[in-house]
Amino acid sequence: MKISARNQLKGTITDIVKGATTSHVRIDIGGGVTVTASITNEAVDDLKLAKGKAATAVIKASDVMVGVD
Repeated sequence: MKISARNQLKGTITDIVKGATTSHVRIDIGGGVTVTASITNEAVDDLKLAKGKAATAVIKASDVMVGVD
């Protein structure tokens, strides 16, 4: 897969929680860090996502917010 997004985090799917229309897909990217994506149930089925399968979280955002205490 070749895409222009620079923020590509490779990991392993650890959990998929399906809701009525969307699923939360958790990807372990190492170092104790998990990224969660909210995608459609249809996308989960089309991509044949499953626990233990390798996956890449691709992050493309036009805005990044930073907060401090």
